[in-house]
Amino acid sequence: MSLRRVLFLCLALVVAVGLDGRLAMAESTIDFNRDIRPIFAARCFACHGPDESHREADLRLDQREAAIDYGAIVPGTPDESLLVERILSDDPDLVMPPPHTNDTLTAEQKEKFQRWIQEGAPYAEHWAFVPPEKPPVPEVSDPNWPRGDIDRFVLARLEKEGLQPSPEADRYALVRRVYLDLIGLPPTPAEADAFVHDQDPQAYEKLVDRLLASPHYGERWAREWLDLARYSDTNGYEKDRPRSIWPYRDWVIRAINDDMPFDQFTIEQIAGDMLPDATESQKIATGFHRNTMLNEEGGIDPLEYRFYAMVDRVATTGTVWLGLTVGCAQCHTHKYDPITHTDYYSFMALMNNADEPDFHIQPDDIVKRREELTAQIEKLTAELARQFPPMEGEGEEDERRQANLQAKRSAWLETARAEATKWQPLPATKLESNMPKLESLPDHSILSSGDITKRDVFTLTYTIDASQLPLTALRLEAMADPRLPAGGPGRTYYEGREGDFFLSELSARFDGHPVKLDGASQSYGKISIGSGSADAANVLDGDGSTGWSTAQREGESHQLVVNLPQPITTPGELKIQLLFERHFAASLGRFRFSAASLDRQATAKEMPVEMESLLAKSAEELSPEQQEQIDHYYLSIAPELADARKPIDELRKKMPAFPKTLVMQERPADNPRPTFLHHRGEYLSPKEAVTPRVPEFLGDELTDGPSNRLELARWLVSQENPLTARVVVNRAWQALFGRGLAESSGDFGTQSDPPTHPELLDYLACSLMENGWSMKGLHRQIVLSATYRQTADAPGELRAEDPANRLLARGPRFRVDAEIVRDIMLKASGQFSDKMFGPGVYPPQPESVTALAYGDFKWKPSTGKDRYRRSIYTFSKRTTPFAAFAVFDAPSGEVCTAKRDRSNTPLQALTLLNDAMYIELAQALATAAQRESSTPEAIAENIFRRLLTRPPAEDELKVILAFRNQQLARLQSGELDVQVIGSQKSSSPEQAAWVMVARSLMNLDEAVTKP
Repeated sequence: MSLRRVLFLCLALVVAVGLDGRLAMAESTIDFNRDIRPIFAARCFACHGPDESHREADLRLDQREAAIDYGAIVPGTPDESLLVERILSDDPDLVMPPPHTNDTLTAEQKEKFQRWIQEGAPYAEHWAFVPPEKPPVPEVSDPNWPRGDIDRFVLARLEKEGLQPSPEADRYALVRRVYLDLIGLPPTPAEADAFVHDQDPQAYEKLVDRLLASPHYGERWAREWLDLARYSDTNGYEKDRPRSIWPYRDWVIRAINDDMPFDQFTIEQIAGDMLPDATESQKIATGFHRNTMLNEEGGIDPLEYRFYAMVDRVATTGTVWLGLTVGCAQCHTHKYDPITHTDYYSFMALMNNADEPDFHIQPDDIVKRREELTAQIEKLTAELARQFPPMEGEGEEDERRQANLQAKRSAWLETARAEATKWQPLPATKLESNMPKLESLPDHSILSSGDITKRDVFTLTYTIDASQLPLTALRLEAMADPRLPAGGPGRTYYEGREGDFFLSELSARFDGHPVKLDGASQSYGKISIGSGSADAANVLDGDGSTGWSTAQREGESHQLVVNLPQPITTPGELKIQLLFERHFAASLGRFRFSAASLDRQATAKEMPVEMESLLAKSAEELSPEQQEQIDHYYLSIAPELADARKPIDELRKKMPAFPKTLVMQERPADNPRPTFLHHRGEYLSPKEAVTPRVPEFLGDELTDGPSNRLELARWLVSQENPLTARVVVNRAWQALFGRGLAESSGDFGTQSDPPTHPELLDYLACSLMENGWSMKGLHRQIVLSATYRQTADAPGELRAEDPANRLLARGPRFRVDAEIVRDIMLKASGQFSDKMFGPGVYPPQPESVTALAYGDFKWKPSTGKDRYRRSIYTFSKRTTPFAAFAVFDAPSGEVCTAKRDRSNTPLQALTLLNDAMYIELAQALATAAQRESSTPEAIAENIFRRLLTRPPAEDELKVILAFRNQQLARLQSGELDVQVIGSQKSSSPEQAAWVMVARSLMNLDEAVTKP
C-alpha cells in the first residue's frame, strides 16, 4: 500500500447535516454546494482544508486541482478515485468514515459521491461568495394569493413541495403583530379597533406607513443594531466602571428614524471621522467600535488589551457586514473558510490606525444654558469693583471705595512684582520617547500623542545660549488641553482618574554631566497616594514608585519648579528626562519647560503662568490691555471681595458640562500605527508587519483595494463585496420571522446551511441596493407581503411537515425580546414614558442584582418619568445586566450578538409574576382599568385588551371573573394582605383583586408572544 493511501486513511467523510428531503432539490444532477460541500466543510476541511498548519497528509479537498493531483478524485472515473475506494470499502481498517465514528455513509450518500465524480467532479464557489444577481420572479399556479414578488418566490417553493399558504391572520392578530414588529409596542385597544373596523382597502398599507414614520420605529430597530454593536454603558471586565457612550445609542435611533441609507449608516460608523469636514454627528457615529470593553485591572498592559479590543473589532466587523467567523483566523488560517492567518491581520490593519479619544458634544440646550450662565457671571464680574469696601473717612462713598481699591491693589502689585519670576520658555531641539509621539508646538510646549505605556520615558534636548544664563531654575508646566482626556494635563484614560498623570522622576544632564536639582515645589499636588504624599519633592528622590500627581484637578494647568544649586553658567546642551511609571499609563499630555536666572530660590505659584509673566514686566512694558488683565485678576483674588465672589462661584458650579462620548480618530499620516501578524494569535508573539487589505478571496480582483478605515467602509457596501446586502436582508428577515432565510445569520461561511430560499435572498439583496439601501423600504416590502400576513395558527399536519416553518407556509409566532416584554407591560399599564434620548435610566430591580459588583455599585432606581422610560434607555452594566432582561435572554454587551437565544424557563414566569417592577406595573394597570371602566366585566376586558389587544372570548371572560372573585374572597378573609398586593396603603380588597388579575394575565404566553 502506498504512503499516500496510508495517509489518506485520516480523511473522514460523514453524512452532511443539511436540509431534509422536502428542502432538497431534484436528484437528477449532483450539486456541489448542496450535496458535497456540506460534507467536506463539516468533517474534512479541518484536516484537509485551507489551514496549512493543521493540514494532514498534504491533502487539500477545498481545491479541486489539489484533490485531483493527490489522486483522491479522478474526474469521470469514480472507480479509480481513492475517495470512492475508501467509502465503498468493506475493510474496517480502510473504510471511510472509520467504523468507530458511527458515521457510516448510507448507500444513497455513497451513490452521490460516485455520481458527482462520474459527472466530472465539478466544484463551485460557495454561494455566499458569489455576487448576488437579481433572479427572475417565478411563475406560480395561484395568481391570486401573492401580493408582491416576495410571495411569488415563497409560493413557488410551496407549490413545488405540494403545500399551500395559510390564510391571512385575523385583524387583531395582524395589527398586534405589525405594531410589535415595527415599533416594538402593542397597539392600544382603541388603535386596534380603529384598524379592525377600517373598511379602507388600503387600511393596512396606511397603518404600516404610520408605524414606519413613528419615532418609536427607531427605538425598536436600534435595539437590534445595538446587539450587534455590543452596546453597554460600562467598560466590562472586573471593574466594569461606567462610561459615557449614550450619544452613540441616540445617534443610532435618529439614523434609523431618518432612514439613513444603510451604506451611509455603515460608512459613518466605521469611518465617520475620516469624511471630509466630518460633522459632530458623523464623529459620534464612530462610537460603534468604541463599544469594545476596556480592562482597568491593576497591572494590566494597556497595549495588550488594546490588541484584544482590535480582535473584537475584527470579529464584529466580520459578523455584522460579512456574516463570517473571521475571528477564527486570529490564531491560524481558518479551518473551513478561505481566510488565511495573514488575511486576518491585514484586515485588522485596515482598522488599526485610529486613536480613541473622548469627544464632547454640544447640544443646543446645554449651549444655551452655558451662554445664559456666562452672561450672568460676566455681569457680576463687571460689578466687583463697585462692591469693594470703601476706606474709612469723609467724602463720597464711591471715591473712598475707588481709593481703597487703588491702595490695596497697589500694595498687592508691589509684592507680586517682587515675587514674580521672569521665565523663558525653552524650545526643544530634539524629542525622544519610548513610544508616544512628542511634537513641539509654536509656544514651545510639547504635545504627546499616540500610544502610551505604564512606563513612559521622555528625553528632551535643549540648546542653552548666553541669553538664558545663568540658568538657576527650571519650571515644568503641566498644561490643560482639550485634546487630552478630561482636558488633561495628563493622558490617563483607565484605572486612574482621566486626565491625570504621575511624574515619577525628573533628572537632567548638561553636556553629558548630571545636573543636581533640589528645592522642588508645585502649584498643586494631590494630597496623598496610598500611604505617601504626591508632591513635587518625590520627582527628585530616585524612587520610581513615588511621584507628583495633580489628581482631582484635571482640566487645569499646574506647575512644578526645581532649582539648580550649581547654576549652569556656560552655553551647552541640556538634556531633561521625565519618567512616568505607574501601574497604569499616566504620562503627561502637554507640557513646557522654562528657565529662569535668579539670585534667590524659585517657587511654583498658583497664579496662571500668563499672569506671572505680566507681573514680571515693568509698568512701562505693559500695554493697556495687559494692565487691565492684571486689574481683573486682582479682583478675582482680593480677600475683600470674597463674599462678593460667592454668587459667581455658585454660578460656575451650575455650569453644565458638555456630554462626553467615545469616538475613533484616524492618526496623522506622520504617526501611523504598524500592524503585525501575531503567531498563534498571541499578543506577545508579533511577527512580520502586514499591509492593510481585505481577505484575498474577497478582493483578489481589486487592483486598488481598501487601505484604511474609510476605504474599508466603502468597500463593505460596494458591488465588489458579495456579502453585506445578503447579510443585512437576512437579519431583517430573522427579526420579523424568527429565523433568517439563511439559518446562521452570523455565519455565511462554508459550514453554514444554505438558504431555504436562495433566489428570494438574492432578489431582496439586489432590491435593497437598487432602492438606495433603504431599510424602511425593506421592512415595508416584507410586512406588506402575504407571506408575512399569514396566520401563525397552522393545522397539525403542516406543523408536522415543517415544524420550523422554513418553507414559510404560515405566519411567524415567537416570544418577543426581553426589552419588548417590559415595554408591552409599560404601555399596557399606562405608565409608559415616551421621552427619548439621554443618559441611561434605572428602572427598579432587586438591590441584590448589583450587590456583588466591583466597587459596591449602587443601582438607585429612577423616579418620575425616567422610571418608566422605554427599555432601550435602561442603563446597561456588563457584569451585572438588568435582571429582568437577562432572564429573557438579552445579551450583556460583551460580544457582538447576531442572534439572541430564545429560551422558555420557569424563571421567566416567576419574573413576570413576582418581580417588583412588574408588580408595580400590574398595580398601575389595575388602577387604570378601574378608573376607565365601571363594571367587573368592563374592567376585566380592559385589562385583557391592554395586554393582549384582542377582545376576550366569552368563556375567557368568565374564567377571569371567576378568578377575580376567588382572589377577592381571599383578600376579604385576610388570607392575602391587601396592603401588600394593592398599589397603596389605602387600597381596597376590590382594587387588590384586580391587581391579581393583572399579574395573572401578564403571565400569559400570549402577552409576551407575537401572534
